[in-house]
Amino acid sequence: MFVSLSIVAKAKEEDLDKNYDLLLSDYDYSLAVNNIELQSQGQILKMSYSYIPPKGNNPVITLLHGKNFIADYWTGTANYLSQLGYGVLMPDQIGFGKSSKPKNYQYSFAGLASHTKSLLDSLNIKTSIILGHSMGGMLASRFALMYPQTTQELILLNPIGLENYLSYVEYKDTNFFYQNELKKTAQGVKSYQQKFYYDGQWSEQYAALTDFIVGQINNADYKDVAWVNAKTYDMIFTQPVVTEFGDFSMPVSLILGTRDRTGPGRNWKKQGVDYELGRYDKLGKTVMKLIPNGTLYEMEGLGHLPHIEDFDRFTQVLNKVLKSGN
Repeated sequence: MFVSLSIVAKAKEEDLDKNYDLLLSDYDYSLAVNNIELQSQGQILKMSYSYIPPKGNNPVITLLHGKNFIADYWTGTANYLSQLGYGVLMPDQIGFGKSSKPKNYQYSFAGLASHTKSLLDSLNIKTSIILGHSMGGMLASRFALMYPQTTQELILLNPIGLENYLSYVEYKDTNFFYQNELKKTAQGVKSYQQKFYYDGQWSEQYAALTDFIVGQINNADYKDVAWVNAKTYDMIFTQPVVTEFGDFSMPVSLILGTRDRTGPGRNWKKQGVDYELGRYDKLGKTVMKLIPNGTLYEMEGLGHLPHIEDFDRFTQVLNKVLKSGN
């Protein structure tokens, strides 16, 4: 199993008193981090990324992180793919990880997709396999819809956004999410992920993935982080992608851990709505009816993070996806 040694090491020295600033300046990623400068909405922004060039003529796979994660959690996957000869690009989106986190900014999947395209252009990457996890799946979908000629194939790993959430839940202002973010605690983060991501299980590797969140909660700048986190919730609810799945022109693979029950907004559903959000054991088959050239790969017994929870099973499925080209 390919597991980032630095992640395990960080887990062993886990300390709830860790302290990380807005840009995670003292948080070490496992792979070298580079930056590009972007100009957006009247601001100069820094976008951080890690890149492993391909061997020969092999394609580059762009890995897009989820909302509660950073590019570094792809390290095991990146190392594995690199050994197979693929190039790997792992960006931190604007508002996340080591990238800029502007407070006065209109966050959108279209904007983040545009930034990602600028990053690919800066590296002279003409086409790429786009793989997105969780919120990164919504971003990957928007990227593929905006840049079909750049997207060699699209791979969605337990993406959120397989449902149009505002069809079922009440709209909430950013202030609602901001107050929730301010209430976060280190123990609360652990408890949430343990319950909803790992079926009650916990390990040093799982704990390490909460390390950067805990450190930012402890930092004096956390209110700024909380505000940006709140603003990026809005696009999950107000910028659906599932309504456009019929427009995909490239091969699409949907990899789902069927134990996943991630359902944003389930605690504030509209009155009278009894629809159950986040039933990934059912969503895959439903969504496949919408995608013209899609293939479903279901992983029984796994939850929201198959590439973390059972790396070997995940890579077996990923190999099938990459070998089939669909």
